[in-house]
Amino acid sequence: MIRITQLVHGKGTVSEALKHRTKPPPQVPSRLLAFAETRRPVVFWNITSRCNLACAHCYISAGLGGHGGRELTTGEAEAFIEDLAEMGIPLLLFTGGEPLMRHDFWELADCAAAHGLKTALSTNGTLITRAVAERIKDSGIEYVGVSLDGATEDTHDAMRNQPGCFRKAVQALRNCMDIGLKAGIRVTLTRDNYEELEALLELSEELQVPRFCVYWLVPSGRGRAIYDKQLTPSEAYRIFELLYQRACELDPSKMEILTVDAPQDGIYLLEKLRAEGSPEYDNALRLLQYTGDSCSAGDRVANVDPYGNVYPCQFAQMDELKIGNIRERKFSELWNDTSNPVLNAFREKTKFLRGRCGSCPYRELCGGGCRIRALAQYGDVWAEDPLCYYLDRMEHD
Repeated sequence: MIRITQLVHGKGTVSEALKHRTKPPPQVPSRLLAFAETRRPVVFWNITSRCNLACAHCYISAGLGGHGGRELTTGEAEAFIEDLAEMGIPLLLFTGGEPLMRHDFWELADCAAAHGLKTALSTNGTLITRAVAERIKDSGIEYVGVSLDGATEDTHDAMRNQPGCFRKAVQALRNCMDIGLKAGIRVTLTRDNYEELEALLELSEELQVPRFCVYWLVPSGRGRAIYDKQLTPSEAYRIFELLYQRACELDPSKMEILTVDAPQDGIYLLEKLRAEGSPEYDNALRLLQYTGDSCSAGDRVANVDPYGNVYPCQFAQMDELKIGNIRERKFSELWNDTSNPVLNAFREKTKFLRGRCGSCPYRELCGGGCRIRALAQYGDVWAEDPLCYYLDRMEHD
């Protein structure tokens, strides 16, 4: 995650708020949770594979029928939450599928709150009425990320394969904002929607949401079937330049802009700051080095699927990258197992990088981009990230 606004201005909004806890675990200061020696990752938890939409780019291929597997029971899920609380993780993100479709969602949210966990919700927004928004807020969930994949009804509804879901998602954002529940827009960019980015930014300002988060397409789940709609590196860079310019112009106290799934964006940002002689360059470099905003898969980011399988990140849900299962062993034990080959590889990833990523002077700061895109493009998890504009430029310099 590259916090463009924070790095440009030296401060942020939602990102700063999410670093603090009202009930830190014993002997772990809240401000140090994300950077403590014991590995305490942000956990992306797919609590269900059921969803009322069938989005073209869904990384777990969610749908109304789910996957037919045996999802964690309420008891197993609550035991998992207790384990995360004992670890003192900085954030638990409920996602899916559509998490609000899980029958015991409110019980799990209440359990997380009772154990002092900081929580957020990733949703398509279609089920968030005013009453549901109020219940989300009352449950202790501090942030709601609503997916909006276009500035128009036609574009969003086509990508999500259901008429009317654009209006419901926009209304969900209004419902959250009206009651003082922090909410933001999440957009996955492809050739089908990237031309609406400026209009989507304008809609975000109109809705007064505090966060605008751009996800680059990762070929996982149904996303593999539309990988031909991936942007080129030069197109991705032009989009980044637009986001950078808007981040410079916008009041950082009102909205922050971020990108996800492209650690190389941090390199682009540093180069822009240096070229413009920005006084924030040195601070931005230190922040990127300190916070580890390279690829955090397998280290500061973890994923648990609906069936208890643990992976380095939510896009790495494949057998060869499976770390273990929480039905067989506690998550805390799995995550701190120094003999696990998948974790060891991801935590030392820069040693294994090949191609242009392997020789890139920024590989330690960037972490080598997205490993799942490399795997999809070249059949090699350690190959170069095909979305990186910096690598293309190196080749032609």
